[in-house]
Amino acid sequence: MATLTPLAKGLITVAVIAATVSVAWHLGLADKIKGMTSGNSSAPAAAGATTPASGDHPAATAPTSGSGPLGSAGNPLKVSLVSFHGYAPALVANGNSLTTQSGSIYEKQGLNVNFVIQDDIPTLSTIFEAGTAQCAWRTSDFWAQEQPNLRNANLDAKAVMVVDNTQGADAIIARDPNIRSVEDLAGKKIALLQYTPSHGMAIDAIDNSSLSARKKASVQYVFINADEGTAGVRATLESGNVDAAALWDPDLSLAINNAHAHVVYSTKTATNLIFDVMVCDSRVLSSSEGHAAVQKFVSGWMEGVKAARGNPDNAVEALINTEQYFQLLAKQQGKPFIKGLFGSLVWTGLEDNARILGLAGGTNHYERVYQRFDGIYRAAGALANPKSPVIPPQDSFDYSFIKSLLDQDHAAQTAAAIPQTTFTAAAQQQAIQSDSTATVTKPVVVNFAVGQSDLSKRSEKTIDETMVPFIENNGTAYFEVSGNSDSTGNHASNVALSQARARAVVDYLVAQWEFPRERFKAVGNGPDRPLCNESSPGIEGMTLEDCRAANRTTRVAVFSAK
Repeated sequence: MATLTPLAKGLITVAVIAATVSVAWHLGLADKIKGMTSGNSSAPAAAGATTPASGDHPAATAPTSGSGPLGSAGNPLKVSLVSFHGYAPALVANGNSLTTQSGSIYEKQGLNVNFVIQDDIPTLSTIFEAGTAQCAWRTSDFWAQEQPNLRNANLDAKAVMVVDNTQGADAIIARDPNIRSVEDLAGKKIALLQYTPSHGMAIDAIDNSSLSARKKASVQYVFINADEGTAGVRATLESGNVDAAALWDPDLSLAINNAHAHVVYSTKTATNLIFDVMVCDSRVLSSSEGHAAVQKFVSGWMEGVKAARGNPDNAVEALINTEQYFQLLAKQQGKPFIKGLFGSLVWTGLEDNARILGLAGGTNHYERVYQRFDGIYRAAGALANPKSPVIPPQDSFDYSFIKSLLDQDHAAQTAAAIPQTTFTAAAQQQAIQSDSTATVTKPVVVNFAVGQSDLSKRSEKTIDETMVPFIENNGTAYFEVSGNSDSTGNHASNVALSQARARAVVDYLVAQWEFPRERFKAVGNGPDRPLCNESSPGIEGMTLEDCRAANRTTRVAVFSAK
């Protein structure tokens, strides 16, 4: 019998498959991130060491093995992956194999690729310096953590393509039916894996909520041991030891079923939040030979996306043929279970890359998310060296590979320009009903002159910098934009003025940012929906004036389409 890896042994010990398909996919493990030994980590530079400046590449040549040009049969391009269904297109492109097969997409591209499965997630410096691989997977948030550490090790890399986009595979879930929104997590315990997209998603959601600072601090994160993975997160929720959990498929789906849990917030709504990217050693990218090999690699992956979408059953077979995890999963849960996982993410083809990267004229969601998570994880203490340089998002991605393909593909250019979601007034009314609960509500201080509803330049800047990114995160959501007041003044006048101010904000979002008007409902609450009790502001640790200021905010409430 074949020797089982630790991952496979862990799977067999669980009665119902509990370990995640994507433990390694999402696992930006704290001990990996914070590794301090130069032999196996992206350790911070020693005192006095020189850190490469932004955009600099080390002069040394990347280690390789074999003979011939990179990508040839004698010297294949090596790519580090983990056991995850988001990478099925690459395996399909390689002929349902870890090594390039005759007649495969990559063989026709004139490229030989060896995929190396590394479920223990070595750091990039380990992978690159050992010559194990020239390219490796990373989630965009994990990459934002690791690139500064890589720079500290006198190395660098660039992402070269987005390979998948989770849309429902990550979620915050709860068993208590009274926990319906992010705000309901105040004073509750939420289990998750530290420094993973689940952690970042939870921080982002709570930061953007209408909870006061005191109530945000009351949310208790219960960090599960990394060795237990999302199976441990799920078990903790099922045991009743926590009120909620943040995790991803397949344990997300299992927890919903086994713990009778429900989704509070997920990437089905926050569709522009979590991406997987492929990262390649800058020493490879800076050579003409390496650049040419990576161009073929990106092109073949994009063709693999088309093939996998056209024949998802074959994509299932590719996973089963190449990864022991999926062999076990197929035996215990069946092939339809694996195929069902495909519905919670998007294999990002050329048109999706163009949209996500802002090459079709819209927002660059990748750069926005990279920058956002860099800030989140620095504040959370995830970086090995807190003084690591802040890397501009544009310096983390080499756009030339996707641009080269896009220039030759007019159909992809056209598809990228088509809105990903169609919004209608009818769907908005269905989503925002009188008995609907907002998933999360973000308060924004949009200043108006006394008694006026016209936006000032300062107010427009606030909307641009604070409100717009929140809307863009939640790519499929509808929003209730409400004007609010404190309790002073005439009630009827306050309601009318707050309604006019809400309309002014919506008009600006539609005119300046070209969001569909159908996504928004403008509401004037006046003083009727206070965030702070003005008769007892001390409960929230506020002065009366701070309490009233909180109540005067414009609010953006997120509603998922029914």
